[in-house]
Amino acid sequence: MIFMDDLAKRLANRVQLTSDGHKAYLEAVEGAFGSNIDYAMLVKVDGPAPEGQRRYSPARCIGAVKHRVEGNPDPNHVSTSFSERQNLSMRMGNRRMTRLTNAYSKKFRNHAAAMSLHVGFYNFCRVHETLRMTPAMAIGVTKHIWTIGELIQKAIDAPAQPPGPMAPATPPTLPRDPHTGLLAGRRPFKLRVIRGGKISPPRH
Repeated sequence: MIFMDDLAKRLANRVQLTSDGHKAYLEAVEGAFGSNIDYAMLVKVDGPAPEGQRRYSPARCIGAVKHRVEGNPDPNHVSTSFSERQNLSMRMGNRRMTRLTNAYSKKFRNHAAAMSLHVGFYNFCRVHETLRMTPAMAIGVTKHIWTIGELIQKAIDAPAQPPGPMAPATPPTLPRDPHTGLLAGRRPFKLRVIRGGKISPPRH
């Protein structure tokens, strides 16, 4: 809902919107746009779920069905391909968004910084094959291809932005045993020192 509200505030004209079949979009789009939108859903039909070593792979898409939800969307433009391509570019260019890895962000602020770096590089430093220039050059924001050093320097020189929402500074209080001071259910342990132990000779 917050995402759709933010999107609606950024648009000056009526647009056509396509989403996947996630039901939460129905209420979110209705609440943000009302009837001032041409909205359609593209529901993909998946085949049998992969098994064995491929159990983490997405199921094979064997078809898609278009559903008109609001307004008069053009059936020829009911597509999620641009969003899916952007998602793929982000996962390939930003390790923190890669699935099934331990490269995910541990802090919200670090994640926001990594995402900002990726977006900056994508728009100012990377030459796109279809444009033969960077997106920033294509819309006239800059006249040259930025280097990584220039991008970082611009970020350093930019005025500080207020930090986003952060996780609680202290974890919730957990119950502890009044006698041992350990977390409830934990057993105390003791270290035992064995005196006179033998040192094994090195093996050749």
